[in-house]
Amino acid sequence: MKIGIVGLPNVGKSTLFNALTKKGVPAENFPFCTIDPSVGIVAVPDRRLEQLGQFSHSKKIIPAIVEFVDIAGLVRGASQGEGLGNQFLGHIREVDVIAHVVRCFDDESIAHVHVEVNPLSDIEVINLELIIADIETVKRRLSTIDKDIKSGRREAEEEKSVLQKMLQTLVSGKLASTLLYSEKELRIVKGLHLLTVKPVLYVLNKKAGGHNLDELNDGRFTACSEYLRERGLLSVLIDAGVEDELSLVSPDDREELKRQLGAVDDGINSLITKGYELLNLITFFTTGEDETRGWTVVKGATAPKAGAVIHTDFKDTFIRADVINWKTLLEEGSYARARERGLVKTASKDYVVKDGDVIEFKI
Repeated sequence: MKIGIVGLPNVGKSTLFNALTKKGVPAENFPFCTIDPSVGIVAVPDRRLEQLGQFSHSKKIIPAIVEFVDIAGLVRGASQGEGLGNQFLGHIREVDVIAHVVRCFDDESIAHVHVEVNPLSDIEVINLELIIADIETVKRRLSTIDKDIKSGRREAEEEKSVLQKMLQTLVSGKLASTLLYSEKELRIVKGLHLLTVKPVLYVLNKKAGGHNLDELNDGRFTACSEYLRERGLLSVLIDAGVEDELSLVSPDDREELKRQLGAVDDGINSLITKGYELLNLITFFTTGEDETRGWTVVKGATAPKAGAVIHTDFKDTFIRADVINWKTLLEEGSYARARERGLVKTASKDYVVKDGDVIEFKI
């Protein structure tokens, strides 16, 4: 599961990526990950993990993770191959969620690709390039679908109907994600790997010492905010430069530096958490003296599938699992007391894992 950082040049993508990777976790804890220079494995902020680690007197605490990918900047005309357009669009196809960084500050020392900084216009530029790329994808598939219909391939007629509906939406300038799909239609849509169906988190980037648009009250920031609100789109306000500086100091000095820089919220943590939610992920835990660990699983996963996250053999050899909510375990003070009170439940293969479950698998 990956989150791709996208945006126009000079909006703060690299600064944000640097801040994120400094919140990274040691790669040796995740030997299954092949680390590329443009990929950062980032810890998901979770206060529950530390509390469980203290409860179990764990020697090691390992958080759940999410991957962020730094994607080349886009320019107008990317869908026709301008700049690094083909590379940009290809990398977006490989991620599951888009973190769209939008510049929300004026600064004469940092050039803007379109001269004037206008967040809403910048959003529309990237959306248009993604829409144009998707139009080409849908048209290519439509050009071959009749052959499948004639050959009697099941669902080809339905696929054609979905494609035509999407093409009409895209040509009108709307994202494919604005359509409502049935479960069967969703399977068709996923097979197309379209760019405009991916969930998007808008990262509104400010700059300490700059002329921030939310403070200028000249209408540019308001127009962007209303656009996002009217469409129910997720956003987070962040100062990537401040976050990058904060990531370099010790926790003891962080609050003082925040005060000096005028930063209040930890936007990076909010970004990671919201991205994690958009990926439709939840966290379950294993805990003991050796380690307490957060594990990532897709919401709705059953116990055997959750076990497979720890080791692939767990899915096939699954017998049962002991499950208790993390807070209940801490409140009871020990596994023994929780068992006595019947609070540790036995989970079968059909059990759907919940966020915050502490699980011991029996194989």
